[in-house]
Amino acid sequence: MGTMSGEFERTQRIAIIGGGPGGYEAALSGVQLGAEVTLVERAGVGGSAVITDVVPSKTLIATAEAAKAISEASDLGVQFFARNSDGKPSRPEVAINLAAVNKRLLSLARQQSEDMRQTLLDAGVRIISGHGRLEGPGAVVVSTGPHGTDFDRVEADTLVISVGASPRELPSAKPDGERILTWTQLYDMPTLPEHLIVVGSGVTGAEFASAYMNLGAKVTLVSSRDQVLPGEDADAAAVLEKVFRRGGMTLLSKARADSVVRDGDGVVVTLADGRRIEGSHCLMAVGSIPNTAGLGLEEAGVQMTSSGNIRVNRVSRTSVPNIYAAGDCTTFVPLASVASMQGRTAVFHAMGDIVIPIERRRIAANIFTAPEIATVGWSEQDILDGKIEGVVHKLPLAANPRAKMMGITDGFVKLMARRGSGTVLGGVIVGPKASELIYPIAVAVDRRLSVDQLSRAFAVYPSLTSSITDLARSMHIVDRGPDLDEA
Repeated sequence: MGTMSGEFERTQRIAIIGGGPGGYEAALSGVQLGAEVTLVERAGVGGSAVITDVVPSKTLIATAEAAKAISEASDLGVQFFARNSDGKPSRPEVAINLAAVNKRLLSLARQQSEDMRQTLLDAGVRIISGHGRLEGPGAVVVSTGPHGTDFDRVEADTLVISVGASPRELPSAKPDGERILTWTQLYDMPTLPEHLIVVGSGVTGAEFASAYMNLGAKVTLVSSRDQVLPGEDADAAAVLEKVFRRGGMTLLSKARADSVVRDGDGVVVTLADGRRIEGSHCLMAVGSIPNTAGLGLEEAGVQMTSSGNIRVNRVSRTSVPNIYAAGDCTTFVPLASVASMQGRTAVFHAMGDIVIPIERRRIAANIFTAPEIATVGWSEQDILDGKIEGVVHKLPLAANPRAKMMGITDGFVKLMARRGSGTVLGGVIVGPKASELIYPIAVAVDRRLSVDQLSRAFAVYPSLTSSITDLARSMHIVDRGPDLDEA
């Protein structure tokens, strides 16, 4: 495993292509372990995650949450009034200045990227701006300069490829950056879209549909499947659909978009069944394509899938022993947190440090809709399909005292546990800040705690986390009697 001890006589050289979460963590880990690290980045440190994807989109979602909180404050007895010239109260409208929102989120993204770049430079990482390409398994050639006219060559003992992915574009729905948009192009809109049609109801589509609805736009969500978020927890998807419909969103299920065309100041989306939907803007959220073309990977002998994703094992190693890969360009789970973990794991393995192979089942993930949907571990569907023996309990969030105080009516906590031992196998949380609430369940899954051990940890009263301990307590006996599917 790792490098032979005899080779440690000289400093190990690591070259990394791509400075997103995977490349960033790989670089820091390399320096930490005493390697000489060179990072090649063409767009900016942080990659698309920071510059065009996760950071700006979640900032937009935070703004949408603020707008929603203001509009729902009257339910808690907080009322907004202004006075007219005649002294009579009038209710002010919540207005969204999208230009100001976009300016703030892009500035935040730039700042985050600059902070990360500075951290790398301070740590002693050499950063080259340009387009990197493999020259066999032992070197990277970087085209730099204004038109890629200059070249830099970096020799390395270990290579880490973390080039990310880009929005998938369909020939029948070509993005123009004005009316037909990918998620990287949304931040140029000067005002709130009058009617946003979102094509694709996976995580990205659902998140943006949720955000723009809560910012006050009219939204139509076109889903080719029978529910939003196909593949996710069915109960969670059902809650989200209910919230979307209540908020005024139009949901079109089993509707496949055949084409999207610009029509003057608007767009027309034509469905496979011939229906036409007219809107002001269309967001195409139909998946990603890895940025692996033209990198010299095939020539270096790196195995890839037909879609261009790099095949990696659980220590992020490719089919070539000294080449590793991390992030959305690999065959692993496309999450920023996973990319970071893959980057660290790759370098630890290459440098002969202790490595714990990444387990898919231990990855906590979150969908930043309102309400949020957080998951970890085995799913209820896995149990229904007989992949693992377990029981499922669920508790509505509305029963929680803190939720009542906050006016929360939607959402639930769900736990999966092994029958007999009570070991926590997985969990789902639907509710505000589910991304924060999932952590204790993620720890329980990682450390193989039982429901009894989870329930014995003290939860503050009143708190949303007490729903987790209440639910775990209700599962004290999971090895007798029928399943209590609805706790």
